Amino acid sequence: MNPKLTDLRRQAIAASLFRPGTLKQAIERLGFVQADPIRSPARAQDLILRHRVKDYRAGDIDRQYHRLQLEEDRLYAYGYMPQSTWRLLHPRAGRKLSAGERRVLDIAVAQQRIHPRDLEAHFGRKVERNAWGGQSKATTRTLERLHYHGYLRVAGRESGIRVYEPCSQDHEPLELADRLRQLVLLVASILGPLPDTSLRTTLSYLAYGVPALRGRRSVVPALIESGELTSAFVDDVRYVWPSARAIRGRPNETVRFLAPFDPLVWDRRRFEQFWGWPYRFEAYVPPAKRQLGYYALPMLWRDDVIGWVNISYPGGTLLVEPGFKKAKPADAAFATEFDAEVAAFQAFLQPRKEGL
Repeated sequence: MNPKLTDLRRQAIAASLFRPGTLKQAIERLGFVQADPIRSPARAQDLILRHRVKDYRAGDIDRQYHRLQLEEDRLYAYGYMPQSTWRLLHPRAGRKLSAGERRVLDIAVAQQRIHPRDLEAHFGRKVERNAWGGQSKATTRTLERLHYHGYLRVAGRESGIRVYEPCSQDHEPLELADRLRQLVLLVASILGPLPDTSLRTTLSYLAYGVPALRGRRSVVPALIESGELTSAFVDDVRYVWPSARAIRGRPNETVRFLAPFDPLVWDRRRFEQFWGWPYRFEAYVPPAKRQLGYYALPMLWRDDVIGWVNISYPGGTLLVEPGFKKAKPADAAFATEFDAEVAAFQAFLQPRKEGL
C-alpha cells in the first residue's frame, strides 16, 4: 500500500516520540542528540530529551554524562551520543600532529583531565579565528582538533566549558563500507521518513564527521535495493525510511513544544512538506526581521504542527507566548493539553535535588 502524507507524519511522530524511559534508553534508541549552547530557557539537548526521558530535568544529560559513558562528537551536527555511534565515527583520517599539538597532548596525558584555562600558563592567551569567523583561544582550538582526531575525549563540562581527558581507541574498527552503511541507517532512523534529497544532503555533512568514507552518493540506492531502506513517492516527493519501521496510524493526542533541532523539526524541507508552512530558526536573525521569535519552539498538536511558542523564565516565572500558523483549535482538549505541556515544561526547569 502506498502511504499518504498523513501516514508518514504519524510514522515520524510515533517513531521519534517513543514512550519515555531512562536517559540511557533514550540516547541508545536515538543514537544521537544534537547539542546547542543557547539556553532559552533551556538548551537544545535538554529540550529534545524532555519528551523522551521520564521525569527529565534540564541539565540531566551533563549530570549523568560520565556515569552513562557518553561521548560528545560530530555526526551530521555536534552533539551527544552513545559509544556505539562514536565507534562508527572513528578512527578518522589521521594526520601528523604539529609540535604545538603534541605538546598540548603531552600535558593532557600528564594531567589526565584538562580544562582550557590549564594551558594558559604554558601558552598564554593567544587567539585565532574559529570556524564561525570569530576569535577563540588558540589552546582551545588545539584541544578541539585533538578531540576531533580522537586523541582526547570530552570528560564533562564545567560551567558549560568542555573538559578533556586522553582517549584510547581500543575498538576494532569496522570496514569503511560497513561503517557507511550503519551510519546511513542511523541517520535515516533518527530523521526519517524524510525526502531522499534531504537524506543525501544530510549525508554530505558526514564528509566532516567521517572524512575517510567514500560512496555517500551511491549508498542510498544500494540500501534501497538491498531492502534495508524503503522508499515511496508521496505528493511527487520520494521519501526514505528504515524498512524495519512500520507505518503507524495511531494519532498523537498531546501538545508538544519541540526544540528547534528536534528530529521532527530538523529537516526544514520535510517540515514544510509535512506541516505546510516554513519554520526558521531566528536566533541569529536581526530582531527587526524575526517573524517567529528569537528561540521559537514549534508546537505539535495531535499529528500537526499548528504554530509555535516563545518561552521565557524571568525571575522563575514561566511565560509562554503562543503563535499560530493555522487556526487555533477551539476544542477543550487542546486547551487542556496545552496547559499540561506548560506544567510539564515548568517541572522540567525545576532544579533537581542533590544526589538525584
